[in-house]
Amino acid sequence: MIMKSRKIVVALGGNAILSKDASAQAQQAALLDTARYLVEFIKQGDQLIISHGNGPQVGNLLLQQAAGSTAENPAMPLDTAVAMTQGSIGYWMQNALDQVLAEEALSVDVATVVTQVEVSPDDPAFQSPTKPIGPFYSKDEVETLRAQHPDQTFVEDAGRGFRRVVPSPRPIGVNEASVVNKLVAADIVPIAVGGGGVPVVREGSRFVGCEAVIDKDFASEKLAELVDADLLIVLTAVDNIYVNFNQPDQKQLDQVTVSELETYIDQGQFAKGSMLPKVQAAIEFVKNNPKGKAVVTSLENVGRFLSDGDGTIISADHVESELAKS
Repeated sequence: MIMKSRKIVVALGGNAILSKDASAQAQQAALLDTARYLVEFIKQGDQLIISHGNGPQVGNLLLQQAAGSTAENPAMPLDTAVAMTQGSIGYWMQNALDQVLAEEALSVDVATVVTQVEVSPDDPAFQSPTKPIGPFYSKDEVETLRAQHPDQTFVEDAGRGFRRVVPSPRPIGVNEASVVNKLVAADIVPIAVGGGGVPVVREGSRFVGCEAVIDKDFASEKLAELVDADLLIVLTAVDNIYVNFNQPDQKQLDQVTVSELETYIDQGQFAKGSMLPKVQAAIEFVKNNPKGKAVVTSLENVGRFLSDGDGTIISADHVESELAKS
């Protein structure tokens, strides 16, 4: 049996799975590359829990359903589409990890947990959709879509084009957190809260799905908090968080405290649809688990993080103070 060390939740973006080619074959190929990076954690004895985004995938699925929807075969609601993409991406990721684990002669099992994430029905996000899903559109394309779907909301996304946005309530619980912990205790790698989890609200003794997509970074933070993880690693397109990003005086952040990041947020340093939710999720995890740390880096930088600690490492203020004294 592999000796275990740290319990780590790694949050992988949906855009790392799907780029320009939306075919199953292309996404499976991307996940095979991803699996080779993630297995490095397992090789060094870490207990790995994987989460992932699904914004492009669920958006494309909704488009496919809308194109073929009939009275006899209607499109499924958004919560069900999230569950469907949890299953499909989890299936691909399991196969990719199984292949790489076999190549490395590691006897480790992988399992996908179709995860329900509880939200509050009173969350103000339901009145103000902000979560991008699906592909990018040009200005001309989005004008046509707005005419065809007046009930849907489209916004410009970080200078990259227009995307549909849906409500994105904050998670208040993860129904299957105990299941994830049991899998980890049994030396099984869980894939959980895929796409931020299926959004559900409590109605008496049952949970009911709702029309929303939970941000996968916040869902990953909530899961990491509930399973008492040592590290929350949020993977993104860059190796580090920067302030004054893409400006002549941009600054790379390596070791940073919660209070320092909160100051940068107040300065408007992080884009709402891009780095901001990752930074906020990292802050929430460290605040709720002061002994733990959060890391923001890229998938390609995983090896350097494991060997040299490269990336942006976020710690509680008192931890930083203790390190300075030592």
